[in-house]
Order: sequence, then structure tokens, then C-alpha cells
Amino acid sequence: MPKIPFWVFILLALLHLSAIRIDTMDVDASQYAEMSREMMLSGDHLHLYDRGAEYLDKPPFLFWVSSASMKVFGVNNLGYKLPSILFAFLAMYATYRLAKLLYNEATGRMAALILGTCQGMFLMTNDIRCDTILMAWVITAIWAIKECEIKRRWQFVLLGVLSIACGMMTKGPIALMVPAFCFGSEWVLKRKWKNIFNPWHLLDLLLIAILLIPMSIGLYQQFDMHPEKTVNGLQHVSGLRFFYWSQSFGRITGESPWQNGADISFLLVNMLWSFLPWIFLLLIALAINISTLIKQKFRLQDGQEWITTGGFLLAYLSLGSSRYQLPHYIFVAFPLAAIIVAKLLKDFFEAEKYKRLYTIIKPAMGIIILLLFFAILVLITYIFPSGIFAIVIWILSFAAWLYIAFKKNIPGKMLWVAASGMMFLNIFVTHFFYAPLLQYQMGSQLGRFINPGSNPEDKIIAYRAITVYKVGDPLNSLPFYAERVIKSSDSLPNASNSYIITMDDGIADLQQKGYAFDIIKKGERFKVSELTPEFINPKTRSKAVNNYYLVRLR
Repeated sequence: MPKIPFWVFILLALLHLSAIRIDTMDVDASQYAEMSREMMLSGDHLHLYDRGAEYLDKPPFLFWVSSASMKVFGVNNLGYKLPSILFAFLAMYATYRLAKLLYNEATGRMAALILGTCQGMFLMTNDIRCDTILMAWVITAIWAIKECEIKRRWQFVLLGVLSIACGMMTKGPIALMVPAFCFGSEWVLKRKWKNIFNPWHLLDLLLIAILLIPMSIGLYQQFDMHPEKTVNGLQHVSGLRFFYWSQSFGRITGESPWQNGADISFLLVNMLWSFLPWIFLLLIALAINISTLIKQKFRLQDGQEWITTGGFLLAYLSLGSSRYQLPHYIFVAFPLAAIIVAKLLKDFFEAEKYKRLYTIIKPAMGIIILLLFFAILVLITYIFPSGIFAIVIWILSFAAWLYIAFKKNIPGKMLWVAASGMMFLNIFVTHFFYAPLLQYQMGSQLGRFINPGSNPEDKIIAYRAITVYKVGDPLNSLPFYAERVIKSSDSLPNASNSYIITMDDGIADLQQKGYAFDIIKKGERFKVSELTPEFINPKTRSKAVNNYYLVRLR
């Protein structure tokens, strides 16, 4: 079995922390950042607003911790991103503790490393949304419940209850459902009926309900007490019903209007990249675990666990049944997937099971990383040419990876080849892909330019521009980085020294109407969350981007 030293996790943590330098991305991450900024300024933590408009979508926990962080570190990338990255570390720690309980110390460390090096985790610490915090609370709850089951200590009961409640205040009832899937499936397969019908569960639910009272009060005050409000185009909207039913279960029943045609395979297809390079090991492990259970006539034997496999499968089926899905919805189950893979590796390395399978999968994992290295080389030399410095780093990284891949007598070499490769590769993804990509994000580039700025707020308007004031608008980062909400107008100001944010059509309009103006800043804009082949190809990129301007009227 490989012995993973603690310093490896230190390096991994530093790599994830380095993502702080990358701007928040439109649409969701920058929207949440701006809402956190507004909460910090208003001091109102019970009612959620998005640039003054009523907000009913995500629960408040992300905004609570991000607004508190901004009070300490300021309105910047560090202030918004740091809490979620710290929760990513909590997810890795709780994964380690749960896998250690279920198996042993070495398996726990492997599981934590697998979770920390999957591509989805790197995405979560670059593009900060609710899922990082949700994932951390859910796996912490599962670990605490298992600790309580083994050791019967009240502190773990309280930790589990607190984690579920905080998870629900992060992204809804899924934080309760996943632990229920984990332990419900295991207890059924072990015929532990007393565990299922234990009356103490009623006390657990009561404690969770008590912890949810502040958020519930805020929802009731903001929406249920004001049926005259128009929220998401509707009146008589119940915030409590939306949170506890419509937002999650309504997407399965069809009650929710959110639909994008995703089917049951949607999340799996996206896991082909988001759980790289471990996805193929996960599929193999799931097949082995399901086959073993069938052979045992759906009864677990001593020493077997179904918390991880049952929890993952039921969570997947639940999320995959939704009529509206996004790739990151399945991230909540990634810690369970990491433990499933770690158990398979334990069987490979320690018990020497599935030898033929191991001889096939071992070189395949190396080939996957090798192909990704050459994809990165194309990135830094062609897609976003990054200069000799980036090429030197690539050569050194590739050489170090080859040393690991071909060095003999490394215990658990397949784990090291995959994990080290992902760490090397994501140096480039973060700093030589996301960094130049975000140069095309108009909101952060322009917002930072006019902040702190000496121009009065009422003298900056957006005219015929892609702004932040339309449903589905992709430019949420402008008010966060500008630290001001820029007004949108369909008419041009008459006063001189007014500043206008506009696009090519707006410039043509100014010229046609005879306005005299100076271009203060010009840039190229692209919706960075929706990459296209036309944009990726440098030869056609100019066709994919739009020009934006900050002009001053004379």
C-alpha cells in the first residue's frame, strides 16, 4: 500500500489556494460574490437581494460566510473565494476520516488524495459556487453519523445534525437526502431494522429543524408575508415551499418551470471530465460492488460496507431524475466516489485482487495523463501562447512525472502517476488557461478599471451594452469588481464628463448622433463559461469576441 506523506496534501492545498488569483467567473460565481458584497454592506443576513431585487434561488449559507470573509479581507477574490476553498479542505479531511473508519489509514489518505486531485475539485476552487460547501457539509455529516454509530458519542450526533442543517442552508434538502441514502441503503442490506426505526431520529430531525429556524424566518418574512411581491415573474410565492419542496423535488415532479431536457445519462457523461482521471476506476469499482451484492443475494457480509456505493448510486439516480441538471450537481457525491475508488486501489495494492484487470488499467491511467500533458502543451503554445517561462515549467513538470511513471519499486505507482499528473496539469489549467481566459471577461476587467475610480457613481451608465439588469444576463462580475451597481439606460446623457459603458452598436450610435467622446478603455469580451471551437482557435477568435468600451463624453 502506498504511504502518502502529509506534505503531499500541503502541496495540494497550496495548488488549490493559488486559484484565489483567478477572478470570479460569470454567471453564477460572480453573482454570488456580488450578493455577498451587498449583504456585507447592508448587514441584513436574513433576506437575500441581487442588486436590490428579491432573490429566491439559493439558500444563504454561502452568502453568510463570504460576506463575513469580505469584512476581514475586503471585496476581492480572496474575500469571496477563501471560505469555499477552506471548505474544500474540510471535504478532503472528512473523506479521509470516513474512509479510515470504513477501511484503514492508508485507504483514508488515498481517498482524500483522489478527491483533491479530481478535475471537478479543481473546477470548484476556481469557479466558486455552492457545491464546494455543500459537498463538505454532506461528507462531514456522513462521517459524523458513522462515528456515532461506532462510538456512541453525543459530540458526533451534534456534528452530524449541524452538518446536515448547514448543508441544507447551503443548497437545500439534498444535504439531508444523501446521508439518508448512504445509511438507509446499508441498514437495509444489513437488515438493521432497529437502526432505521430508531426513535432518536425524531430528535435529530427536531434539532435540524431548530437550526433551520433563522433561515426559515427570513424566507417567511421576505416572501410568505408579502404575497403581492413578484418573484421570478410570479406572485403569491411561498419562500418556505420553494426552499423545502419546489427547488429540489419540484424538478422531479415537473412542478418547477426549470427544465433543460437532461436525461439520466447527463451527469455520467459530464463525469467523464469532472472526475478525471478516476472516473474509469469508479465505473469498474461500481460494477464489481453491484455484481458482488447480487451474488450475495442483496445481503452484506461482515466487513463489507454499502454507505459509499449505495449513497453514490441513490444520489446519482435522484439527481439524474431532475428535469433540470447541470454538471456540478453530482459533485456532492464525489467524496463517496473517491472512497469507492480508494477501496478498489486497496484491493489492487494490498489484497492483490483482480490482477488481470490491474494489468490493463495501470497503463491506461498513464496514457490518460500522458494525453492530457500534450493537450496542455497545445494550450500553452497555441491556444493561449504563454511564452518560454510556461514551456520551461511544462518541461520540468513532464520530466518529474516521467520520473515517477518509470521509477521502479514505488508502492502504488498507479495512484502516484495519476495524482501527481493531475497536480502538475492543473498548475497550467489554473494559471495558463483560466488566467488568460478571464482576460476576456468584460465585467471583471472593466469593473476593476473603474474601481476605486474618481468618477461619481451617477455619472457612469451602461448604454446598449450587455449589462447586469436582464434575466440570464452573463455580466454579473461588473458590480462586484466595480463595487457599485452601474445604472443601465436606453437614452444618452446630455452632460459632459459623463462616462458610458457600451459596445460597438453604442459607439456607432454616439457617432451618428454627433457626440464628442474619448475612449478611455477598450477590450474584447467573450462569455467565458460557454467556450466554443471558434473562440478556442486563435485564428477564428476575433469572430467570436465583441468589443466593449468605456467612453467619456466631452
